[in-house]
Amino acid sequence: MGGIANKRLVARLRRKKRIRKKIYGTPERPRLAVFRSSKHIYAQVIDDTRGITLASASTLDRDFSMGPDEKGKIAAAEKVGELVAAHARKKGIEKVVFDRGGYIYHGRVKALADGARKGGLQF
Repeated sequence: MGGIANKRLVARLRRKKRIRKKIYGTPERPRLAVFRSSKHIYAQVIDDTRGITLASASTLDRDFSMGPDEKGKIAAAEKVGELVAAHARKKGIEKVVFDRGGYIYHGRVKALADGARKGGLQF
């Protein structure tokens, strides 16, 4: 039971580990990490040298709201990108490195990245 789903998870975690060897968040350029579940999407701006989260946003946040004409998970992901960018900019963060977390840069992950760029983050 769950054989294929487990293989996908293991493959994603293997990709994530491979990506994390190359991507490292510094105080000058923290890491924008993405996690995607079936219903929600989460983004964190992380300083890996100190091991702390500097800013975060998700579809579960109180600040998060969709307009009456907006629907779907891709539109929600773009909003989360804009929200995490706003939180990061309040703390003086302009530049980040993007960590896609082993997910394909497509769909919701790409929408979140585009939203973060629209919100003013550079990567």
